[in-house]
Amino acid sequence: MLRKVLIFILTSFSFIIAQEQSEEIQVNTQNFVLENIEGEYVELEQFIGKGPILLSFWATWCKPCKEELKEYNKLYKEFSDSGLTVLAVSIDNEKSMSKVKPYIKTNGYDFTVLLDPNSEVARMYYARMVPYSLIIDKTGKVIYTHLGYKKGDELEVRKIIITQLEKNNEQ
Repeated sequence: MLRKVLIFILTSFSFIIAQEQSEEIQVNTQNFVLENIEGEYVELEQFIGKGPILLSFWATWCKPCKEELKEYNKLYKEFSDSGLTVLAVSIDNEKSMSKVKPYIKTNGYDFTVLLDPNSEVARMYYARMVPYSLIIDKTGKVIYTHLGYKKGDELEVRKIIITQLEKNNEQ
């Protein structure tokens, strides 16, 4: 029991430190190609220029990730017709990757789900822990990063997406 408490405290502490550090990291957009859950290859570059991209790193074993994905699905349903792209990048490894597609299908998520079993793309974007989200604007610039998830975080993401979609309409 003491060991579980200690592990919880250490995990929480490292999460807080990582969250504070993530705000200081300057993230640049880097193109990548990953397989989606249907076995097709998807390239980030194909979405640049169409509208904001919400890039979310997650895993099936991560409870906060699952909560965040529910909220991101709502955002996707609301704004996909206006130009929002949601790319949910699973960092599940070879052992847990088989759970990704059933989880996505069971929950009726409509956004694109990509597989990054070796966390290569996650490392490119400094996603050391999950959930980790970025918003990339229409020009391909990373304009927002966030580590972790608590209820209400999606409100800030929603506000940024609306601002970006309004900018797109003005151009």
